[in-house]
Amino acid sequence: MDQKEFEKRMKSHEIQEMILSHQIGGVAYELSKRLNVSPARALDLFYRSQTCADLHNRKTGLYLYGNLYIADEFMLECQDR
Repeated sequence: MDQKEFEKRMKSHEIQEMILSHQIGGVAYELSKRLNVSPARALDLFYRSQTCADLHNRKTGLYLYGNLYIADEFMLECQDR
């Protein structure tokens, strides 16, 4: 497979969703440690957050950041409530 074909496949919706799902799992794991809750509970809290909505919105660019930064953003969102 050449570079153009590889880049085309990486931009596919399915691949992007897989990458995002992996990233969300990593964020949920980090939040479970910080909040001392189960990973499932952390995932539920994250999915209900504006931070998660921003992560899914490619215009925000949040998807470009690492799990720890995204977890920090979630924690800041919780403090602002």
